[in-house]
Amino acid sequence: MAVAHGSRDPRAAATVAALLGQVPLDVRVAYLDHCAPSLQQALSGLRTAVVLPLLLTEAYHSRVDLPAALAEARGRDPLLRVGYGRTLGPHPLLLPVLERRLAEAGVPAGDPGTAVVLVSAGSSDARANAVVAETARVWRRSGWWTVTPAYASAARPTPAQAVAALKRAGAPRVVVAPYLLAPGFFADKVRRETLEAGADAVADVLGAAPELAEVLLERYEDALRQPVALAG
Repeated sequence: MAVAHGSRDPRAAATVAALLGQVPLDVRVAYLDHCAPSLQQALSGLRTAVVLPLLLTEAYHSRVDLPAALAEARGRDPLLRVGYGRTLGPHPLLLPVLERRLAEAGVPAGDPGTAVVLVSAGSSDARANAVVAETARVWRRSGWWTVTPAYASAARPTPAQAVAALKRAGAPRVVVAPYLLAPGFFADKVRRETLEAGADAVADVLGAAPELAEVLLERYEDALRQPVALAG
């Protein structure tokens, strides 16, 4: 049971479907918000399931929302047995996807004349934002002029602020790499505002990359061996 955030934008659900279509398992989908089915609806009638968050950071949704929904589902059906897995990110396989998306936008990997703004959705959970900052720090070693984290909501700097700061710092070229799973409101907003702020290029979202399907399968196997502990 893969659980995505959900979006009113139909491109998001199509991306999730394309991603899950690459996973050689009986995979079903549920959404936290904006579209059906909900996790409760998707679990109805099942006896066993492994629930995997299609999220890129461990934050409120994975730490609070999903465990609460699973506790409610188990309360309604005591025979339901659920294993809970880790989020997709962080994972080393995500960096090659980011680099490929930039390459598709005309940006060679590790270009020393290019500064990258790594944009996540952002969270009120400082731990999640710190993971994104650490991902930027690791990616910086690949040869870029620099890699700077930015957050589309709930934290600073915003993507536009990060682009403007790099321009002021003298970066020869500033590009944006969305650390986002699917197209939708955030991705469109990031593209629009960073281009207005002077970004030279904006890559596409991670999307239905085969590496993500590989990570999802790994998370499934990990959850079978050692599921994430749930209270209750």
